[in-house]
Amino acid sequence: MPTPSKGPRLGGGPAHERLMLANLATALFEHGRITTTEAKARRLRPMAERLITKAKRGDLHARRQVLAVIRDKGVVHALFEEIGPRYGTREGGYTRIIKIGPRKGDNAPMAVIELVEELTVSQRAVGEAEAATKRSVKERAAAAPAEVPVEAPEEAAEPVAAEAAPDVEPDADEPTTDEDRS
Repeated sequence: MPTPSKGPRLGGGPAHERLMLANLATALFEHGRITTTEAKARRLRPMAERLITKAKRGDLHARRQVLAVIRDKGVVHALFEEIGPRYGTREGGYTRIIKIGPRKGDNAPMAVIELVEELTVSQRAVGEAEAATKRSVKERAAAAPAEVPVEAPEEAAEPVAAEAAPDVEPDADEPTTDEDRS
């Protein structure tokens, strides 16, 4: 058996691992969240995200590719009609893994893997505002080399402010210099 690239196999052999991950993906899309071990959740995440990306495409070829993995036609229908369009504007990161305590029987580290909810209107507005701020900062940085001569008069204004400072009387606690006495 070839050495797996992502660590030891879950279960026995490659076919068992593939079927186990397919069943986990089916349960995830059916229920929205499942509790499993951390290792299984980490292995499930990239597979589930690829399936959601195919569901976003929505064409017949993508549906057949998903049907090759998920055998339940009802879950595939829900994936293409509900879950895929929900993440239409999202570029990735459709799932979240939350670690919970160890399992009572064998102390295996457990985790909850769930589908991330769609961005609300306020979250989308905040994201757009942050993007606009970043764009304006980049535009200012691009325009900054053209404004270099404007900075030269500001440097000339600083010595004027330094000349106005000696008019202020020094505190009694501070030592005075010869320039301040005159």
